[in-house]
Amino acid sequence: MPDAFDWLAFLFAVAVIELTPGPNMGWLAALTLREGKAPAFSAVAGIALGLSIQLIAAVTGLTALIIRVPAIHSSLHWAGVAFMLYLAWEAWSDNGSAALPAGVKERGFRRGLIANILNPKALAFYVLLINQFVQPAAAAPVWLQSLILGSIHLTVATLVHVGIVLLATQLGDRLETWRTSQVARLTFAGLIIGIAIWLALTPPRA
Repeated sequence: MPDAFDWLAFLFAVAVIELTPGPNMGWLAALTLREGKAPAFSAVAGIALGLSIQLIAAVTGLTALIIRVPAIHSSLHWAGVAFMLYLAWEAWSDNGSAALPAGVKERGFRRGLIANILNPKALAFYVLLINQFVQPAAAAPVWLQSLILGSIHLTVATLVHVGIVLLATQLGDRLETWRTSQVARLTFAGLIIGIAIWLALTPPRA
């Protein structure tokens, strides 16, 4: 990676997004409480594989777009800002009132895999957020930068998901109470809005 790469900003953005209460967090917590750790860890593996497939698709697509049409780099920058604002809204609006997805009691690998392969937000995340940090003019190829950054996100996401299972085992319903609390939703929504503003004020890298 380039010497000027902002690792602190990237890791902070990934950590905030992954720690923000959302569908995977709620499903893993519920699965742990109802089925136990074994199916929950199986679900974590399925989620990781699904995200890996999305990452590969994003890396190949992003590389082609930037190489063929450099102007798309700027468009993706602003799309990334809009996507972060959408994630902020989702974080605020997820109060736990929506029904859990069908099949929550299944032993989770298959559902975790399919849900994340078919989740367009996962692909958008890899294309839009990673694009904010990729430097097309750097010596390292765009595809390699994207793969490294995406792999770091995948690692962080998997660690967070494992942590959710372990916390749900220890805390039970208290984790879900915290996840859907107004304070938690407001805090994470505010952090993501802050990231969106920072991205908007940072010019796209050429």
